[in-house]
Amino acid sequence: MALWRIRATVDDRPGYLSVLTASLALRGVNILTVQVHTTEAGAVDDFLVDAPDTLGEADLVAAVERGRGRDCWVARSEARGLVDQPTRVLGLATRLVRDPEATGEALRVLLGADEVSWRPTPAGPGGGVGASTMLLPDPTGGAYELRRRQPSFTPAEYARAQALLELAGGVARRDAERVTLVLPDSSETVIRPATGDDLAGVVELHEACSARSRQRRYLSGAGCPPPGRLRRLLDPVRGVSLVATVPGSGAAAESVVAMANLLGEGDEAEAALLVRDDWQRRGLGSALLRRLLGHAERAGYAAVLLHVHAENGPMLRTVRRLGRPAPIERDGSLLTVTVPLTTRGASAGRTGPPRQADATARAQRRR
Repeated sequence: MALWRIRATVDDRPGYLSVLTASLALRGVNILTVQVHTTEAGAVDDFLVDAPDTLGEADLVAAVERGRGRDCWVARSEARGLVDQPTRVLGLATRLVRDPEATGEALRVLLGADEVSWRPTPAGPGGGVGASTMLLPDPTGGAYELRRRQPSFTPAEYARAQALLELAGGVARRDAERVTLVLPDSSETVIRPATGDDLAGVVELHEACSARSRQRRYLSGAGCPPPGRLRRLLDPVRGVSLVATVPGSGAAAESVVAMANLLGEGDEAEAALLVRDDWQRRGLGSALLRRLLGHAERAGYAAVLLHVHAENGPMLRTVRRLGRPAPIERDGSLLTVTVPLTTRGASAGRTGPPRQADATARAQRRR
């Protein structure tokens, strides 16, 4: 038996696919996988089959045509073709996350292209797909051009390639926001956007912090939040989370020494920091807060709020170092600091301190 790839167009009408598969079965051909690409000309069916050694390319083409298939393309396949498409795509996505520079090669493998080239000129709105060429906008600029002699590209393959490029663009943007920070004492830490993969490191961060540091961060309770809550903080629906890391010890590649969260609600966002005790009073908190404010301004928020215990002098000093006007309202031992932003100005409505009821409600939700 031998593995073959068969691609053919079949009228998108009830029973037509079964006629094609029956024609192949009469020749002893076993269909292992099938993918259907919807096109204006009909359904393009992509088969991986196991055929008797006595059958050649011409025999398979004849069997497809007797089964009412047209525009047939047949080629020998290798054992790696047995890997299903979702598994292949997940493998390519994992490779891109680890190596964003492999985008061109990932596209080639995904679509079996003969040639992939990158051009600095934009692809134009939407790019384009033809029989033997595909032009894809690169989210980071320029465009990718793919060429394949056989079989013809389909709109479904174009959509897959676009999804892969969107992933590559997201990874590139994440890496662009990764910076190495040199603190006043000459120690270095890397600040970058957080991902779900940071959960274990963030759990260790909380365990390494003192009860007092955790209570200042979460306002009530000194225990470690459950992993489910930390996972949501790492990937907020609106906002951004940052982590500061240093080289790890033992098997760990890096250790998380601080976490900063910006959570958006309406035209305002709330900021909160947690810095490991041995990294406090070294300028790291100030650097993280400034980056959060930069994200908030680019996102168009009118103000950033910080809910702080009145005894939390280090955080209040961090806010004062921003050099911005920051009105403070007090509700017992809880202070709400409002840092107005400049991006939305008067059009954003209220930019001064929030009503105290609003501030207290926000703080309760944040806990």
